[in-house]
Amino acid sequence: MLDGIAERYEFGQPVVVADAAMLSHDNLNALDRQRYPFIVAARIRNETRAMQETILDRCAGLTNGQSVEIDHEQGRRLIVAYSDKRAKKDARNRDRGLRRLRKRVQSGRLTKDSLNRRGYNKFLKLTGEISVEVDEAKVEQAARWDGLKGYLTNTDMPAADIIENYGQLWQIERAFRISKTDLRIRPMYHYRRRRIEAHVLVAFTAYTLHKELERRLAAARLPMSPKRAIELTQTMYELTFRLPNDPQDRSIRLKMDPQQQALYDLLH
Repeated sequence: MLDGIAERYEFGQPVVVADAAMLSHDNLNALDRQRYPFIVAARIRNETRAMQETILDRCAGLTNGQSVEIDHEQGRRLIVAYSDKRAKKDARNRDRGLRRLRKRVQSGRLTKDSLNRRGYNKFLKLTGEISVEVDEAKVEQAARWDGLKGYLTNTDMPAADIIENYGQLWQIERAFRISKTDLRIRPMYHYRRRRIEAHVLVAFTAYTLHKELERRLAAARLPMSPKRAIELTQTMYELTFRLPNDPQDRSIRLKMDPQQQALYDLLH
């Protein structure tokens, strides 16, 4: 398993789930050759012009949560889903970028050198000799993609399962972030194999405990993160003492605040 790549199991067979940035065209072909099923985010805006028109035609009129299946090259399937939430986000991001761009156009400081393909500069065009303006036709064309997300797969899983499996990828990415930051799996200063393996084992054992703590906090509906819970335990104290002429050890917990008490009750 690598950052951004997960292995999920469908009927006992591992399924590679990855973001588009993680797997190249060559890598996907290699997975095909090895007969590995995969689900990967598709770069639908980078498809051929003919495929882009097919996508837009097939997706016209989709409502929230609906999707279409399109035959792709090499026997693969392209699943394109529409989301109202994603559409609003796409439109909001584009409008924010265009507002900044239009201010630059109105300032008169934009020149031919500004006409590159980076960011929202793709919406610029030259008119006449030196005039730069926003190409509204390109803006309108870009809006047709709002809310659409593609998934490329070589499996025969139903579209809903494809989308659900990919939707769990953030859990894998989050696990790696936690292992790198909270659990400090890296940097690693070991050289012997057994010490490296022990280091990784300790880190992932700690991650298992982290996830169990997260689960129990959620089940108890305690409004705190595992990180906050760990911080609270740093100031929770118990004293062990023995009275004169009494062989029995005694313990007493120092007074805790309401959050600490709730955490203690949960774990004990």
